[in-house]
Amino acid sequence: MIVIETKNAPGAIGPYSQGFEINGVVYTSGQIPVDPANGWVPEGIAAQAEQSCKNVGAILEAAGTGFEKVFKTTCFLADMGDFAQFNEVYARYFVSKPARSCVAVKTLPKGVLCEIEAVAVK
Repeated sequence: MIVIETKNAPGAIGPYSQGFEINGVVYTSGQIPVDPANGWVPEGIAAQAEQSCKNVGAILEAAGTGFEKVFKTTCFLADMGDFAQFNEVYARYFVSKPARSCVAVKTLPKGVLCEIEAVAVK
């Protein structure tokens, strides 16, 4: 098992890693829309989806892979009313159209509106 770690995505705020590679498969932890440069969270679902995607991308890049190699995602939304706007941003990044689960949850860390985790091959 190889731990994936990058300063280009938010550091873990608990006892977990940003990601792992196991036998050529990369698993990212869920990424919330925190800007790793300053710790800020942007306003609104579109900006938050964008930052969450960028954070996932940074972990994928650190692992030597990218969005085109993602085959599964799990997405969490604080409000399913944000689904359409979230999808608009998500579709620009996850070009491989991976298998996906998307669920509404009661709350997310730091009160954010979305979180994304991904599984990719190298």
